[in-house]
Amino acid sequence: LFVDMFQPVGGDNIAVIFNDNSLAETAAKKWKGDSTCSCRIQSITRKAKKSIVSKGIGGTKKKKPAGFAARMAAEMGEDDVSGPFQLPERCEVALFVAPGPKELVAVNRICNDVGMGTLVVLLNARLEKISNFGTDDAKTLFQKEFEPIFHLAAAPQDVAPGCLLHRAYPEQWIVARKPKVGPPKTIASSSSRPTSESCKQAYDSIEIDDLEKNVENVLDNVANWFQ
Repeated sequence: LFVDMFQPVGGDNIAVIFNDNSLAETAAKKWKGDSTCSCRIQSITRKAKKSIVSKGIGGTKKKKPAGFAARMAAEMGEDDVSGPFQLPERCEVALFVAPGPKELVAVNRICNDVGMGTLVVLLNARLEKISNFGTDDAKTLFQKEFEPIFHLAAAPQDVAPGCLLHRAYPEQWIVARKPKVGPPKTIASSSSRPTSESCKQAYDSIEIDDLEKNVENVLDNVANWFQ
């Protein structure tokens, strides 16, 4: 869907980056011959070579502890002699698929390298579940500078049970309650992502009319009959 959306810029100018080789190979096989999926498929993971520590008379030399970003880069091979991961030349759109904390280290570097010359899109990144971005600059980049385009997930169920959190750019964020009958009903909206507290306030302010209460009570009774 997303690759098809950007086809007007040309497949050679679109890169789809997966977390590992197996996912990239699977995509290449499935998309082969499909003109709507014309793009360059890459894998962001780079296997680092194992370092060899010599044991001389003086004993084993201890490595200096590395920071979070350095450890993640090393795990992905960002310190490999073959060089760090790079986007192909003339890449105008880069789609990173489900990047986790390790992959975001490379994404952060890529964003710094390409600047505004390349559109970087994170698909299913789940940034709200990441607590450590490695550096303050990376945290600012991913939490403040990336614009959420589409989001649909459950709101915090401990404070807003049965509610959804939705956003489709450029519209506002909405909190919606899903009744037992009918489509979801918006109970709050805001220009920024609702916090757990604002979801709770929206849920606590719900007013359910008598008709809806009666319908839900009937459905509960019917469900209890079959238990």
